Amino acid sequence: MHRRGTGRTLLCVLALVAGGLLGCEEKVKPSILRDIDSQTLPSQESWNSTVVISDSGHVKAVIDAGYIRVFDAERQTLLSEGVVVRFFDEHGRQTSELHSREAKVDDRTNNLEAMGQVVVTSSDSTVLKTEHLFWDNVNHRIHTPDEVWITSPKETLQGKGFEAQQNLKNYRIFQVSGEARAK
Repeated sequence: MHRRGTGRTLLCVLALVAGGLLGCEEKVKPSILRDIDSQTLPSQESWNSTVVISDSGHVKAVIDAGYIRVFDAERQTLLSEGVVVRFFDEHGRQTSELHSREAKVDDRTNNLEAMGQVVVTSSDSTVLKTEHLFWDNVNHRIHTPDEVWITSPKETLQGKGFEAQQNLKNYRIFQVSGEARAK
């Protein structure tokens, strides 16, 4: 009988020693990527997200994007994978909608730069097409030095250089060519 208790004690001691030896194996250390500068990485990332630009409680623009990266050091937000921006007037009515492949928001001014297959459609069905467009948050104006194509119920124009209110009213095209429809 005495031998049975000794066997159990020996078995318990062997189990503890084996567990201790297995627990002392070398831990796996995470690899460190030495070639990546942490200053170039975004401070925030999000997918399929919405950003609202407002001032004193008034919504100026609502931005939807497939991928958003915020860079605090540069104070800019990069938007990609399909960008949609809805612009609003001081009464909260949507005035126009912008679509582009990519965009960049200056986080100091909330100005926006849209790039790649930019299309703006106003509430009166005027359509602007270009490859590069800037939105001035304070003045509610859009502009580009690049080629533009505008189609409205009244005319079809193209030119190089453009500026307008964000609702595509009172626009100016530089180096213009096109046709107007007579009533």
